[in-house]
Amino acid sequence: MRRSGLLWGIILLLVGLLLLLSNLGLVSLDAWGAVWAVVLIVSGAAILWQVSAGPGPVDGEEVSIPVGGAIAARVHLKHGAGRLRIRGGAGAGMLIEGTFDGGLHCRTQRRGDEVEVEISPRGFPMVLAPWNWGGEGYGWTFGLNTDIPMTLAIETGASEARLDLSEVRVTDLRLQAGASSANVVLPASAGHARVRIAAGAASVSLRVPQEVAAKVRCRGALASVDVDEDRFPRVGGGYQSPGYDVAENKIDIEVEAGVGSFRVR
Repeated sequence: MRRSGLLWGIILLLVGLLLLLSNLGLVSLDAWGAVWAVVLIVSGAAILWQVSAGPGPVDGEEVSIPVGGAIAARVHLKHGAGRLRIRGGAGAGMLIEGTFDGGLHCRTQRRGDEVEVEISPRGFPMVLAPWNWGGEGYGWTFGLNTDIPMTLAIETGASEARLDLSEVRVTDLRLQAGASSANVVLPASAGHARVRIAAGAASVSLRVPQEVAAKVRCRGALASVDVDEDRFPRVGGGYQSPGYDVAENKIDIEVEAGVGSFRVR
């Protein structure tokens, strides 16, 4: 973001200089035509610079949201486009702790013993802003509390999501994915958990911890379904681990999809 911001600063400087020289009569040219030429040239340079240089340094907002004595949580993320990284390991007494590149809007409220948090991008979508063309959108990387049970709802657009929830006590995961890729490691010790996935043109890969049983059902026009039938044999219209009904830790997975791929291991 800093690299592209620098180039857009150059654009504004050159545009202002051209307009000033034209107004003072020091240069004779089609000022607005020159302005658009500068914009196009530097915009192209910005995109090429971003692509060739790769990801820049994290320029984000450090955020810590305390548990505040709650014994359960509901977390709703509206991510949009970019990169999303979630794992366990928030600091002691924290519900969420990490870096939010691009900024965020956060709403927190308490309902009895449960804390509710909603996080969404701040302001105008970065992917539509010209100073972020060629960039990576919102880059959110953070840890979740591993001590209390929680419901986690995630909405993503054109994004790349990597979610390691193996240490997190997510009892209800809802993932809505657009034109994106999502790799998710599911909880290892959340008891009876539910996972609901609604995907468009997305690639979704789930990893079920070895000690966890799972039931998998797919609905919709999935382009491809790849389920490890050694672990999850076909049962009726879906897939199910042997001993699912009596397992201490088990996950009920349901996928509703349009065009996309789905993989379970």
